[in-house]
Amino acid sequence: MARIAGVDLPRDKRGEIAIQYIYGIGIPSARKIFAEARVDPNKRVKSWTDDETARVREIIEREYKVEGDLRREVAMNVKRLMDIGCYRGIRHRKGLPVRGQRTHTNARTRKGRSKGVMVKKKPVAAAPAAPAPKK
Repeated sequence: MARIAGVDLPRDKRGEIAIQYIYGIGIPSARKIFAEARVDPNKRVKSWTDDETARVREIIEREYKVEGDLRREVAMNVKRLMDIGCYRGIRHRKGLPVRGQRTHTNARTRKGRSKGVMVKKKPVAAAPAAPAPKK
């Protein structure tokens, strides 16, 4: 099993797809990595040689910020926005969409489950007492 940047790559997938399991590597980055490492992107991970694995690992470590370092950098960027109190930071703090999307409808991914409007029931009036029997 190929382990790159602390991530176990799935053995039965093509290299170009498997390497995208690493946080911070998408399709364009994967293609550049395989071109530079001179590894066939269509080759399954289980059929990589140790040399190919080492070349891919070395390129990622040298040129890309991935996994923990990248997550930390993104979190620090968001924290900086919240600390300075800019519009985007306030939206992050409130858990609302940051990039101009509408919130009247939709935005459920950011806002969470819909909270229904509280419906107060009227107290049930006591049934009128039975009239007293006539004498």
